[in-house]
Amino acid sequence: MSEAVVLDIMKNALTTALKIGAPVLVISLAVGLVISILQATTQIQEQTLTFVPKIIAVFLSLIIFGSFMLNTLISFTNRIFDYIANMI
Repeated sequence: MSEAVVLDIMKNALTTALKIGAPVLVISLAVGLVISILQATTQIQEQTLTFVPKIIAVFLSLIIFGSFMLNTLISFTNRIFDYIANMI
């Protein structure tokens, strides 16, 4: 296995991880930012107020983007298996 193949696999792995994690993280960040702005404007300093909306948003984003995330993982796994088959 050459260095170019290893670098290509690592690049694909990092790209896949970013594609899978980005939707959930961005939605969680946006909900947290909105709740923080709401807390700052109303001066409600309750620490647990951000958890419930974030959890709901994360679950909804997993429901919405779940099939995309699964298909991305399946295609990455198929590419890895193709690399393994070509090495043997």
